[in-house]
Amino acid sequence: MSKNGKQLSCPVPFEGLRVAKRKARKVRESAAASEPEEFLVDRSHGIRLYRGDALQLLRRTKSDFVDMIFADPPYFLSNDGITCQAGKMVSVNKGAWDKAETFEEVHAFNLEWLAECRRILKPDGTIWVSGTMHNTFSVGFAMQTLGYKILNDIAWFKVNPPPNLSCRYFTHATETVIWARKSPRSRHYFNYEAMKEMPDPKPGKQMLSLWSIAPPTASEKRYSKHPTQKPEKLLERIVIASTRPGDLVLDPFIGSGTTAVACARLKRRCIGFEIDGAYLEIARRRLADEVAPAQPRLAVESGA
Repeated sequence: MSKNGKQLSCPVPFEGLRVAKRKARKVRESAAASEPEEFLVDRSHGIRLYRGDALQLLRRTKSDFVDMIFADPPYFLSNDGITCQAGKMVSVNKGAWDKAETFEEVHAFNLEWLAECRRILKPDGTIWVSGTMHNTFSVGFAMQTLGYKILNDIAWFKVNPPPNLSCRYFTHATETVIWARKSPRSRHYFNYEAMKEMPDPKPGKQMLSLWSIAPPTASEKRYSKHPTQKPEKLLERIVIASTRPGDLVLDPFIGSGTTAVACARLKRRCIGFEIDGAYLEIARRRLADEVAPAQPRLAVESGA
Protein backbone atom coordinates (compact mmCIF):
# COMPACT_ATOMS: atom_id res chain seq x y z
CA MET A 1 0.00 0.00 0.00
CA SER A 2 1.39 3.43 -0.95
CA LYS A 3 1.22 6.60 1.17
CA ASN A 4 -1.82 7.87 -0.76
CA GLY A 5 -3.74 4.68 -0.04
CA LYS A 6 -3.52 3.18 -3.53
CA GLN A 7 -2.68 -0.49 -3.99
CA LEU A 8 0.81 -0.92 -5.39
CA SER A 9 1.21 -3.27 -8.31
CA CYS A 10 4.08 -5.69 -8.10
CA PRO A 11 4.99 -8.83 -9.99
CA VAL A 12 3.62 -12.05 -8.55
CA PRO A 13 6.52 -14.27 -7.54
CA PHE A 14 6.68 -17.65 -9.24
CA GLU A 15 3.87 -16.74 -11.66
CA GLY A 16 4.94 -19.71 -13.77
CA LEU A 17 4.78 -22.09 -10.81
CA ARG A 18 1.51 -23.79 -11.72
CA VAL A 19 2.67 -24.47 -15.26
CA ALA A 20 6.03 -25.69 -13.95
CA LYS A 21 4.30 -28.05 -11.51
CA ARG A 22 2.27 -29.66 -14.28
CA LYS A 23 5.29 -29.97 -16.56
CA ALA A 24 7.55 -31.38 -13.84
CA ARG A 25 4.88 -33.91 -12.82
CA LYS A 26 4.52 -35.17 -16.39
CA VAL A 27 8.28 -35.58 -16.73
CA ARG A 28 8.53 -37.52 -13.46
CA GLU A 29 5.54 -39.72 -14.23
CA SER A 30 7.06 -40.58 -17.61
CA ALA A 31 10.47 -41.33 -16.06
CA ALA A 32 8.95 -43.42 -13.28
CA ALA A 33 6.42 -45.39 -15.28
CA SER A 34 7.35 -48.65 -13.57
CA GLU A 35 5.80 -49.59 -10.24
CA PRO A 36 7.90 -49.01 -7.11
CA GLU A 37 9.39 -52.22 -5.74
CA GLU A 38 10.64 -53.47 -2.41
CA PHE A 39 14.39 -53.75 -2.91
CA LEU A 40 15.69 -54.82 0.49
CA VAL A 41 14.08 -55.77 3.78
CA ASP A 42 16.14 -56.41 6.91
CA ARG A 43 13.55 -56.93 9.63
CA SER A 44 16.07 -57.64 12.38
CA HIS A 45 17.58 -54.16 11.98
CA GLY A 46 14.42 -52.36 10.84
CA ILE A 47 15.83 -51.37 7.45
CA ARG A 48 13.69 -51.18 4.30
CA LEU A 49 14.82 -49.85 0.92
CA TYR A 50 12.45 -49.27 -1.99
CA ARG A 51 13.24 -48.67 -5.63
CA GLY A 52 11.08 -46.03 -7.31
CA ASP A 53 10.37 -42.35 -7.77
CA ALA A 54 10.55 -40.44 -4.48
CA LEU A 55 7.28 -38.57 -4.96
CA GLN A 56 5.39 -41.73 -5.89
CA LEU A 57 6.67 -43.48 -2.80
CA LEU A 58 6.11 -40.49 -0.51
CA ARG A 59 2.47 -40.32 -1.61
CA ARG A 60 2.04 -43.98 -0.67
CA THR A 61 3.46 -43.48 2.83
CA LYS A 62 0.94 -43.04 5.64
CA SER A 63 0.58 -39.81 7.58
CA ASP A 64 2.17 -39.10 11.00
CA PHE A 65 4.45 -42.10 10.50
CA VAL A 66 8.15 -41.24 10.93
CA ASP A 67 10.15 -39.58 13.69
CA MET A 68 12.77 -37.92 11.52
CA ILE A 69 13.50 -37.28 7.84
CA PHE A 70 16.88 -36.65 6.29
CA ALA A 71 16.74 -35.52 2.67
CA ASP A 72 19.53 -34.81 0.22
CA PRO A 73 17.41 -33.77 -2.77
CA PRO A 74 18.70 -32.96 -6.26
CA TYR A 75 20.63 -29.69 -6.25
CA PHE A 76 20.02 -29.20 -9.99
CA LEU A 77 23.69 -28.52 -10.63
CA SER A 78 23.92 -30.41 -13.93
CA ASN A 79 24.34 -27.42 -16.25
CA ASP A 80 27.24 -28.67 -18.43
CA GLY A 81 29.80 -26.90 -16.24
CA ILE A 82 33.08 -28.28 -14.90
CA THR A 83 34.56 -28.96 -11.48
CA CYS A 84 37.72 -30.45 -9.97
CA GLN A 85 37.78 -34.02 -8.69
CA ALA A 86 40.92 -35.83 -7.51
CA GLY A 87 42.99 -33.16 -9.24
CA LYS A 88 41.23 -33.62 -12.59
CA MET A 89 38.77 -31.47 -14.51
CA VAL A 90 35.42 -33.28 -14.72
CA SER A 91 31.87 -32.46 -15.77
CA VAL A 92 29.39 -31.37 -13.09
CA ASN A 93 26.61 -33.32 -14.82
CA LYS A 94 25.28 -36.06 -12.56
CA GLY A 95 22.25 -37.37 -14.43
CA ALA A 96 18.77 -36.52 -15.70
CA TRP A 97 17.51 -36.43 -12.09
CA ASP A 98 19.75 -33.40 -11.43
CA LYS A 99 18.50 -31.24 -14.33
CA ALA A 100 15.77 -28.59 -14.42
CA GLU A 101 15.12 -25.98 -17.08
CA THR A 102 13.75 -23.20 -14.88
CA PHE A 103 13.76 -22.08 -11.27
CA GLU A 104 9.97 -22.47 -11.23
CA GLU A 105 10.39 -26.18 -11.95
CA VAL A 106 12.93 -26.52 -9.14
CA HIS A 107 10.67 -24.75 -6.66
CA ALA A 108 7.58 -26.69 -7.74
CA PHE A 109 9.45 -29.93 -7.11
CA ASN A 110 10.64 -28.77 -3.68
CA LEU A 111 7.12 -27.75 -2.67
CA GLU A 112 5.72 -31.14 -3.68
CA TRP A 113 8.13 -33.43 -1.88
CA LEU A 114 8.37 -31.22 1.21
CA ALA A 115 4.56 -31.13 1.51
CA GLU A 116 4.48 -34.93 1.48
CA CYS A 117 7.29 -35.10 4.05
CA ARG A 118 5.42 -32.78 6.39
CA ARG A 119 2.33 -34.99 6.17
CA ILE A 120 4.41 -38.10 6.89
CA LEU A 121 6.25 -36.67 9.92
CA LYS A 122 4.86 -37.42 13.37
CA PRO A 123 3.47 -34.30 15.16
CA ASP A 124 6.78 -33.72 17.00
CA GLY A 125 9.02 -34.95 14.19
CA THR A 126 11.85 -33.05 12.52
CA ILE A 127 13.40 -32.89 9.07
CA TRP A 128 16.94 -32.18 7.90
CA VAL A 129 17.58 -31.06 4.30
CA SER A 130 21.05 -30.59 2.83
CA GLY A 131 21.79 -28.33 -0.08
CA THR A 132 23.99 -25.75 -1.75
CA MET A 133 23.24 -22.20 -2.87
CA HIS A 134 21.69 -23.68 -6.02
CA ASN A 135 18.75 -25.15 -4.12
CA THR A 136 18.77 -24.32 -0.43
CA PHE A 137 17.02 -20.94 -0.72
CA SER A 138 14.10 -22.55 -2.53
CA VAL A 139 13.99 -25.33 0.08
CA GLY A 140 13.96 -22.85 2.97
CA PHE A 141 11.23 -20.72 1.39
CA ALA A 142 9.17 -23.82 0.59
CA MET A 143 9.47 -24.97 4.21
CA GLN A 144 8.23 -21.64 5.52
CA THR A 145 5.41 -21.59 2.99
CA LEU A 146 4.26 -25.07 4.05
CA GLY A 147 4.22 -24.33 7.78
CA TYR A 148 7.45 -25.88 9.03
CA LYS A 149 9.34 -24.15 11.85
CA ILE A 150 13.02 -23.77 10.93
CA LEU A 151 15.24 -24.51 13.95
CA ASN A 152 18.78 -24.12 12.58
CA ASP A 153 20.70 -23.68 9.38
CA ILE A 154 23.85 -25.73 9.81
CA ALA A 155 26.92 -24.68 7.84
CA TRP A 156 28.77 -27.89 7.04
CA PHE A 157 32.40 -26.97 6.36
CA LYS A 158 33.75 -29.58 3.95
CA VAL A 159 37.35 -29.85 5.06
CA ASN A 160 39.80 -29.70 2.12
CA PRO A 161 37.26 -28.87 -0.64
CA PRO A 162 38.23 -29.03 -4.33
CA PRO A 163 39.60 -25.78 -5.81
CA ASN A 164 37.57 -23.44 -7.98
CA LEU A 165 38.91 -23.92 -11.49
CA SER A 166 37.57 -20.69 -12.97
CA CYS A 167 39.41 -18.55 -10.37
CA ARG A 168 36.48 -16.12 -10.56
CA TYR A 169 34.66 -17.14 -7.36
CA PHE A 170 35.44 -18.13 -3.79
CA THR A 171 36.03 -21.86 -3.37
CA HIS A 172 32.78 -23.61 -2.47
CA ALA A 173 33.65 -25.01 0.94
CA THR A 174 30.29 -25.37 2.66
CA GLU A 175 26.86 -26.89 2.33
CA THR A 176 23.80 -25.81 4.28
CA VAL A 177 21.75 -28.33 6.26
CA ILE A 178 18.38 -26.92 7.32
CA TRP A 179 16.83 -28.44 10.45
CA ALA A 180 13.11 -27.85 10.97
CA ARG A 181 10.22 -29.25 12.94
CA LYS A 182 6.77 -30.06 11.58
CA SER A 183 5.09 -26.93 12.94
CA PRO A 184 5.68 -24.02 15.34
CA ARG A 185 3.64 -25.92 17.97
CA SER A 186 5.70 -29.12 17.78
CA ARG A 187 7.84 -30.25 20.72
CA HIS A 188 10.90 -31.53 18.91
CA TYR A 189 13.54 -33.77 20.45
CA PHE A 190 17.11 -32.51 20.75
CA ASN A 191 19.87 -34.60 22.33
CA TYR A 192 21.62 -31.57 23.79
CA GLU A 193 23.94 -33.47 26.14
CA ALA A 194 25.26 -35.79 23.40
CA MET A 195 25.95 -32.81 21.13
CA LYS A 196 27.70 -30.99 23.97
CA GLU A 197 30.08 -33.90 24.55
CA MET A 198 31.23 -34.16 20.92
CA PRO A 199 34.65 -32.68 20.09
CA ASP A 200 33.24 -29.93 17.86
CA PRO A 201 34.30 -27.34 18.94
CA LYS A 202 35.41 -29.27 22.05
CA PRO A 203 33.81 -31.48 24.73
CA GLY A 204 31.78 -29.60 27.33
CA LYS A 205 30.94 -26.68 25.05
CA GLN A 206 27.63 -26.07 23.27
CA MET A 207 27.86 -27.33 19.71
CA LEU A 208 27.92 -24.55 17.14
CA SER A 209 25.95 -24.45 13.90
CA LEU A 210 29.29 -24.67 12.06
CA TRP A 211 30.30 -28.32 11.59
CA SER A 212 33.75 -29.28 10.34
CA ILE A 213 33.38 -32.73 8.79
CA ALA A 214 35.56 -34.19 6.05
CA PRO A 215 34.00 -35.58 2.86
CA PRO A 216 33.35 -39.35 2.57
CA THR A 217 36.45 -41.49 3.07
CA ALA A 218 37.77 -43.99 0.53
CA SER A 219 36.35 -46.76 2.71
CA GLU A 220 32.87 -45.25 2.48
CA LYS A 221 33.19 -45.28 -1.32
CA ARG A 222 34.67 -48.79 -1.56
CA TYR A 223 31.79 -50.10 -3.68
CA SER A 224 31.77 -47.06 -5.99
CA LYS A 225 30.20 -43.78 -5.04
CA HIS A 226 27.22 -41.54 -5.45
CA PRO A 227 28.02 -38.09 -6.95
CA THR A 228 26.53 -36.31 -3.93
CA GLN A 229 27.40 -38.89 -1.26
CA LYS A 230 27.42 -37.56 2.30
CA PRO A 231 29.96 -38.61 4.96
CA GLU A 232 28.83 -41.11 7.57
CA LYS A 233 29.98 -38.79 10.36
CA LEU A 234 27.53 -36.12 9.18
CA LEU A 235 24.59 -38.53 9.23
CA GLU A 236 25.64 -40.03 12.56
CA ARG A 237 25.61 -36.58 14.16
CA ILE A 238 22.20 -35.74 12.68
CA VAL A 239 20.69 -39.05 13.78
CA ILE A 240 22.07 -38.79 17.33
CA ALA A 241 20.99 -35.15 17.64
CA SER A 242 17.33 -35.64 16.78
CA THR A 243 16.30 -39.27 17.38
CA ARG A 244 16.23 -41.90 20.10
CA PRO A 245 17.20 -45.58 19.69
CA GLY A 246 14.38 -47.41 17.93
CA ASP A 247 13.02 -44.29 16.20
CA LEU A 248 12.05 -44.47 12.52
CA VAL A 249 14.04 -42.38 10.01
CA LEU A 250 13.02 -41.77 6.38
CA ASP A 251 15.36 -40.77 3.56
CA PRO A 252 13.44 -40.13 0.30
CA PHE A 253 16.64 -39.75 -1.76
CA ILE A 254 18.82 -42.36 -0.09
CA GLY A 255 21.33 -42.83 -2.90
CA SER A 256 24.11 -45.20 -1.86
CA GLY A 257 22.65 -45.71 1.61
CA THR A 258 24.61 -43.51 4.04
CA THR A 259 21.50 -42.73 6.11
CA ALA A 260 20.63 -46.42 6.41
CA VAL A 261 24.21 -47.30 7.42
CA ALA A 262 24.17 -44.63 10.15
CA CYS A 263 20.77 -45.86 11.40
CA ALA A 264 21.89 -49.50 11.52
CA ARG A 265 25.01 -48.46 13.44
CA LEU A 266 23.03 -46.39 15.94
CA LYS A 267 20.10 -48.81 16.34
CA ARG A 268 17.49 -46.71 14.58
CA ARG A 269 15.07 -48.03 11.99
CA CYS A 270 15.23 -46.65 8.45
CA ILE A 271 13.16 -46.47 5.28
CA GLY A 272 14.87 -45.32 2.09
CA PHE A 273 13.68 -44.49 -1.43
CA GLU A 274 15.91 -44.44 -4.51
CA ILE A 275 15.11 -44.55 -8.22
CA ASP A 276 18.49 -45.92 -9.38
CA GLY A 277 19.01 -49.64 -8.80
CA ALA A 278 22.79 -49.33 -9.13
CA TYR A 279 22.96 -47.01 -6.12
CA LEU A 280 20.66 -49.30 -4.14
CA GLU A 281 23.02 -52.18 -4.83
CA ILE A 282 25.86 -50.12 -3.32
CA ALA A 283 23.63 -49.43 -0.31
CA ARG A 284 22.86 -53.14 0.08
CA ARG A 285 26.55 -54.05 0.13
CA ARG A 286 27.40 -51.30 2.60
CA LEU A 287 24.59 -52.40 4.90
CA ALA A 288 25.73 -56.01 4.72
CA ASP A 289 29.18 -54.92 5.91
CA GLU A 290 27.72 -52.76 8.67
CA VAL A 291 25.66 -55.50 10.30
CA ALA A 292 28.14 -58.33 9.59
CA PRO A 293 29.89 -58.34 13.03
CA ALA A 294 26.58 -58.90 14.82
CA GLN A 295 24.97 -61.04 12.14
CA PRO A 296 27.32 -62.93 9.79
CA ARG A 297 24.78 -63.01 6.99
CA LEU A 298 22.32 -60.22 6.31
CA ALA A 299 18.88 -61.78 5.99
CA VAL A 300 17.26 -59.83 3.18
CA GLU A 301 14.47 -60.28 0.72
CA SER A 302 15.71 -58.72 -2.50
CA GLY A 303 13.54 -57.50 -5.33
CA ALA A 304 16.53 -56.43 -7.40
